[in-house]
Amino acid sequence: MADPTPKADELAGTEQPFVQHLVELRDRILYGLAGVVLCAIGLAIWPGPGGLIDFIAVPIRNHMPPDAKLIAVGVFSPFFVPLKVLLMSAMIVALPWLMYQMWAFVAPGLYSHEKRFALPLIFIGSMLAYVGIAFVQFFVLDQMFFFIQGFTPDSVAATPDIASYVQAILSLYLAFGLAFQVPVVVMLLVRFNLATIQQLKDFRGYFIVLAFVIAAIVTPPDVISQLALAIPMCLLYQVGIWASHWFSKFSRAPEEPEAAD
Repeated sequence: MADPTPKADELAGTEQPFVQHLVELRDRILYGLAGVVLCAIGLAIWPGPGGLIDFIAVPIRNHMPPDAKLIAVGVFSPFFVPLKVLLMSAMIVALPWLMYQMWAFVAPGLYSHEKRFALPLIFIGSMLAYVGIAFVQFFVLDQMFFFIQGFTPDSVAATPDIASYVQAILSLYLAFGLAFQVPVVVMLLVRFNLATIQQLKDFRGYFIVLAFVIAAIVTPPDVISQLALAIPMCLLYQVGIWASHWFSKFSRAPEEPEAAD
């Protein structure tokens, strides 16, 4: 027989004025910016903007003539492009810290069982973003440039502009970093009862089509990068379904009945 005594709401009396929420938001933004600045200073010391450019240029340099170099067409490109790469690299390194600041801002409004699964999600989301970016750097770019350079006639010298190259790979970093969050999104859909595991299984065929549509939109017009994005998304969707079984039990409230699989 269920206990008729209502349980006290642990969030009762914890409401804060709107101005205090704004102050907390300001503080979290400043903490996040401070983390990015510290990472940028560290990366500026080692390996430096030039070292970062050399690192991200490895995939395309492997498919260029030995003495060929990327060119800077814009007057200010030699200054602004390394600075852009430095700041983006600092944001990538500081990603767990930024996600933690987001969690710390909303944590006062979460129940204890919700706080318990927030930090694991930050860790999982950060790791998946890093895996997506590493997948781009060490596999996708190499295969993509191998495919593209194969169409370059012998009479044409392929000397890409550094600004357009950096813009292209940063777009790929962002696309793959977000796409690799599919398991997190699936687990949250199940946890907040927006979808059941069976509904996600039934939607699997539609998601495959959706993954290829998204890949065709956000990646360059070559089949290598499109397949490299769509196929992992489909696999990660299934991983998210499997993980939802565990996650829904791990993050369940004490008074919440266990859902049937």
